[in-house]
Amino acid sequence: MCGEAVRAKRCLCMIGSAGLCTLLMLLGSLAYAAEQNRPNILLLIAEDLGPRIGSYGDPHAVTPNLDKLAQHSTRFTHVYTTAGVCAPSRAALITGQHQISFGAQHMRTSTAPLGSYLAQPPAQLRALPELLRQLGYYTYTDRKLDYQFSGIRAGSGPFTLWDQDGQRAEDWRKRPQGQPFFALINLMHTHESGVMRADGASYGPSHSATQRMRKDRGLVAKPITDPAALSLPPYYPDLLPVRADLARHYDNIHAMDQRVGEILQALQQDGLADSTVVIWTSDHGDGLPRAKRELYDSGINVPLLLHEPGQLTAATEHRLVSFVDLAPTLYAIAGGDTPPDYWHGRDFLRQQASEREYVYASRDRIDEVADRQRAVRDKRFKYIRSYHPEVPGGHPLNYRDNLDMVRAWRSAYDSGTLNAIQARWFQPAGSEQLFDLHEDPYEVTDLAGDPAHAATLSRLRQQLDEFLQRVGDTSDDTEMALRARFRPHGKQPTTPAPTARWQDNRLHLNSPIGASVGYRLGADQRWLLYTEPLVHKTVEVKSIRYGWHESPTVQLSKKN
Repeated sequence: MCGEAVRAKRCLCMIGSAGLCTLLMLLGSLAYAAEQNRPNILLLIAEDLGPRIGSYGDPHAVTPNLDKLAQHSTRFTHVYTTAGVCAPSRAALITGQHQISFGAQHMRTSTAPLGSYLAQPPAQLRALPELLRQLGYYTYTDRKLDYQFSGIRAGSGPFTLWDQDGQRAEDWRKRPQGQPFFALINLMHTHESGVMRADGASYGPSHSATQRMRKDRGLVAKPITDPAALSLPPYYPDLLPVRADLARHYDNIHAMDQRVGEILQALQQDGLADSTVVIWTSDHGDGLPRAKRELYDSGINVPLLLHEPGQLTAATEHRLVSFVDLAPTLYAIAGGDTPPDYWHGRDFLRQQASEREYVYASRDRIDEVADRQRAVRDKRFKYIRSYHPEVPGGHPLNYRDNLDMVRAWRSAYDSGTLNAIQARWFQPAGSEQLFDLHEDPYEVTDLAGDPAHAATLSRLRQQLDEFLQRVGDTSDDTEMALRARFRPHGKQPTTPAPTARWQDNRLHLNSPIGASVGYRLGADQRWLLYTEPLVHKTVEVKSIRYGWHESPTVQLSKKN
C-alpha cells in the first residue's frame, strides 16, 4: 500500500506543477509522521510584522536564521490575517472563526473604554489548544494570551486551553516524557512598542510605560540599520523621524531573528528537530502607521514559513490562506480526523480541490476611536467598505501617537507639505475603496469610482455581503449593546459546576451547558482536561465556558 501511494505521488508530480509536487510530498511526510508518531508542533508568532524578511525578498532585512529556515520550508506568500491588530486577529487564529461572528472584533474587549467585557464564542466551540489536548498533546504558551475571551496575560484563562502558560519556548522540556507538544510562542521584539523610542523625552504615560517595559525585558535592539539606506513606500514622506523609526523596526526584526535561531538550535540540541513541525508567522502586518490596524495588505498580509520533519528543500505557495485556516490545518497535522463543523476555515494543506477564492478581514473600534470596516480580497483585487466614511486612518490615537514618525507625518500634513498620496491617510476613508493589487501593490489608487472596474466592484460587494450573511456580524449592534448582551444585569455570567456520577467504578463528569471540564488530583497539581471517565477516587473538578467566570471548584470522593 505504501509503495502504491508513493508511485501515485510520483505520477502526480510528473503530470502536475512543481508546486503541486512539493505540496504532495509535504502531505505525505506529515501523514507518515502522524501515523507513526504524532509530530510536535511549534508555532512561532512574531508580533506586528509584514513580510520584511530576507527570504521574502526584502533587501534591508538581516534575518539569517529565518532565511536558513526558509531553505527547508514551504514559503506561503498570500497569507492574510482577519484583522490588522492583535487581539481580534488572535481570537480568529485560536478559534478558527472570524472574530466578528462572536463579538471579538473590537480592540480590546478586556480594556474597552466603555467598560471591560469578554467575548463569548459559541458554547460548543473549543479553541485549538484544547482540541489538541483532547488528542493527547501537551500544550503550552508564553505570557501573552489576548484572545478577547481572556485577558492579555497568562493566567487569565480559560484554564482548559493550556497545560501551562507563562512559559518559555524551550519549555517543551517540562512535558511528560514521550508526549507530543504544541507550543504557541510570541516574539515581542517586533511589536509596535519597539518602534517607539526607548530613551529621551516621552510623549506621555503610555510612552513612559513602554520605555520602561522594553528596557526591563531586554527588548531594546542594537542599532544595525542605516536609516539613509532604506527605501520608503510611496505613502511615507521622506522625513528623518520616518527613516529613524523604520530603521528601528528593522533592528527589532534582526533581534527577533536571533531569538528564532536560539529556539531552533535548542530544538536541534534536544533531538526534536526531526519530529517537530515548525510554523513561523506574524499576528498581523507591520507595527507602523498605515499598516497596523489597517485593512490594506500592509496591515493584514503576513509571512508564513512551514517546515515539516525531514524537509530538505525550499518550496513556494501562492494560494490564498486566511488565519482562520490555521486551526483546521494544525488540527489535521496533529492527527485529528473529524474536524469540528463550526470552523470558518479549511485545512490549507489538504483541501486542494476547494482552493480559496477570497479572504476577508475586519476593522472595528481601535482603542478609543470607533470605526467599522470590512474587506474582501481575491488574488488581484481588494474591496474595503467603511461604515464610518468620515473617519481617516490617520486619526489621532493615544498609543500610536507615541511614534515619532506619526507625529512628524501629521505635522507635515498640517503644514501642507505632503503630496496627494502621502496626504491621503489623514483624509476621510470614504464609503468604498477598490484596489488592483497587481498594478498597485501599495494600494494608493482607489478605483471604486472608475467605470472600467464597475463589474469588479459589484462582484466584490456581493462576495462581502454573502460572507457577512454566512458568518454573521455582531457589529450590527453597538458595542454598548454587545457588552450588555455578554454581561446580563451588568455581570459576567458564571459557569455552573460540572455534574458527576459514579458508574462501573468510574467517575463521569458533564457540564449542564456544554462547557469545558477540568480536574486535578490535588491542590498542588495542575489542572488536566477531562476527556473520559476517571478511575481516581478523589478529585477536584471545575468547568469553564469561554467568556464566563469559572465555576466553583468541587471536590469529589467516592465512598466505598
